[in-house]
Amino acid sequence: MCLMKNNFVQRFFAFVLPLLFSGFNAVAAQEQKMMVRISEIQVEARHLEQYKAILSEEAEASVRLEPGVIAIFPMYQRDSATEFRILEMYSSREAYESHLKTPHFLKYKSATQHMVKSLKLVDMQAIDAKTMDSMFIKMRGR
Repeated sequence: MCLMKNNFVQRFFAFVLPLLFSGFNAVAAQEQKMMVRISEIQVEARHLEQYKAILSEEAEASVRLEPGVIAIFPMYQRDSATEFRILEMYSSREAYESHLKTPHFLKYKSATQHMVKSLKLVDMQAIDAKTMDSMFIKMRGR
């Protein structure tokens, strides 16, 4: 898990630091190109632990192996463990489309298809790209 956290942070910084030094216009341009999505997933209770394991494996592999994947950050609701949300951030639409063809994503999709009761994909747009800069600086401890 520590490896995943460190790799997650490293990938965030690899993406954001160049933007920090090139000014807000570059950040705004990158933000427009970047694809951000929240996946809302409900899973059958009897498959909960198996689903979590498969999802964790897929998220870790995506961030570690795919240059265009900025984040795959899965979470579940405290009051309803079968309700998942995944924050997905890709450097571009092309990176997302490439992600859908990877062996680890295809394995996740086929292994969990029977476990999922519902899936909703919500595309998002950032309101303030400057805030993202601050978030990454804060994560780094500056």
